[in-house]
Amino acid sequence: MLRKFLFLAVALCSISLGYAQEIFSKGTTAINAGIGIGSSVSNVSFPPLSVSMDYSLVDNLIDDSNGAISIGGLVGYVGSKQNFYGSTYSASHAILGVRGAFHYQFIPKLDTYAGLMLSYNLVSGSWSGPEVIGSSVAGSKVDLGAYLGARYFFTEQIGAFAELGYTIAFLNLGVTFTL
Repeated sequence: MLRKFLFLAVALCSISLGYAQEIFSKGTTAINAGIGIGSSVSNVSFPPLSVSMDYSLVDNLIDDSNGAISIGGLVGYVGSKQNFYGSTYSASHAILGVRGAFHYQFIPKLDTYAGLMLSYNLVSGSWSGPEVIGSSVAGSKVDLGAYLGARYFFTEQIGAFAELGYTIAFLNLGVTFTL
């Protein structure tokens, strides 16, 4: 009985994969708005927020029916605050990134992708407290991040997304829209 059920499940998945239309086809633009969980920034006082955009350059790379490459960008922000012996250090972390990804659709309505991001990270911070005379610091760096993502579409233009990796947060969750 179990063997028949597994055979039927595999057969149905194979049929649905064969007839799946690619969601992220050439010319598609997707915009994500998300909130992050977990960050390389310690003592987060303002959660990681991000907006990203992906534009599909080419599609049908695999079997003339699946596989796409996109380029895009990401803008994100996270704030942190730490207390040290009566003084407080507050910091703002902003990220501007250029990203590229490969998309592959395993099942209908689900866009899965993996990508790389080259980012410019801006950090500005300030000290305050009775022992500090209002000093501030600023810095920036270029960074490389990688991510895995999935978008599930409830309608042709609205869905939810999740991205796991090293960008503004270790896990980004939110809404996605296609144009």
